[in-house]
Amino acid sequence: MKKILIIEDESAIRRVLKKIISEDNDLYQVEEAEDGLEGIEKIMKDDYDLVLCDIKMPKMDGVEVLERVKKIKPEIPIVMISGHGDLDTAVNTMRLGAFDYISKPPDLNRLLNTVRNALEKKELIVENKRLKKKVSKKYEMIGESEAITHIKNIIEKVAPTDARVLITGANGTGKELVAHWLHEKSERTKAPIIEVNCAAIPSELIESELFGHVKGSFTGANKDRAGKFEAANGGTIFLDEVGDMSLSAQAKVLRALQENKISRVGSDKDIKVNVRVIAATNKDLKKEISEGKFREDLYHRLAVILIKVPSLNERREDIPLLINYFSNKIIEEQGMSPKKFSKEAIKLLQEYDWTGNIRELRNVVERLLILGSAEISKEDVKLFANK
Repeated sequence: MKKILIIEDESAIRRVLKKIISEDNDLYQVEEAEDGLEGIEKIMKDDYDLVLCDIKMPKMDGVEVLERVKKIKPEIPIVMISGHGDLDTAVNTMRLGAFDYISKPPDLNRLLNTVRNALEKKELIVENKRLKKKVSKKYEMIGESEAITHIKNIIEKVAPTDARVLITGANGTGKELVAHWLHEKSERTKAPIIEVNCAAIPSELIESELFGHVKGSFTGANKDRAGKFEAANGGTIFLDEVGDMSLSAQAKVLRALQENKISRVGSDKDIKVNVRVIAATNKDLKKEISEGKFREDLYHRLAVILIKVPSLNERREDIPLLINYFSNKIIEEQGMSPKKFSKEAIKLLQEYDWTGNIRELRNVVERLLILGSAEISKEDVKLFANK
């Protein structure tokens, strides 16, 4: 049931508003407050889907109510109720975040349409938050080891800034999870994070992929095309396996970082971009620099903050948590009957050499869930883990 709060000092107006709204839909629960202070108290104690608020009231006027609600519960849509002399103020409240305003005496159709539209907006806000939590759960970092706790602490400090981050670590350790956490906890979270796997793109195409191209710039360029930097404008670009990028592409990335400008392949026109760059690699970039395979100036541009993701062998105490996490996820995804791992099975898995890191552990957990007993035993691990 949708909860609506009417804040209005005139009891007659409150009754009219409540009657119109309640008769339109019996799923609306309408409550009243006779002034701004009482309204704020109710909002602090309860969750409302919509607030209708008068502008001129004793103790606290509607503008102050609006400003306070937007600070404490910004997701609640607020519709202002204005007398004839309050119209200018009502328009100004829109700039402060009001959803709409209704003039006195309230027009039946206008009121009902506004209420429905405001409630729909609240539903969209709630759904967006739900989806965002779902996305965040997809990239959840599991672990309580000292190494993982240290990384989480760094992320909390670095994410709100625009500092560039270089993430290092072996394949399968979860470098992409760190990148997504950095983005989702940043001020850029409303814009996209665009991922580019530099190792998966042929060297002759990497520049076009990153910066786009103009029609006719090379064979197969049949039309103008924007690159990943443009797609990430306002957000984050994640350059995964940046150590595999060609030297010519490195030079263009360096320019983009220095000047916040890029140019498409085949064009001399500059395009301004506002992008945060997060890079990752499994290579020793200092060794690559000494061998002439990676630009030292680019390294220093990328490595403002360095985050080293430990191997699974370096955080064995997290393996029971990871097994539990992967088990629940795989069982839910595949609709399997729940299974548990025995203490002996978990202990044995903790002792293995995980050269493939977390990615390998996930595969082993899935294999054991499919092939193992109702309770996965030490013998199941020896038989099916293939270690």
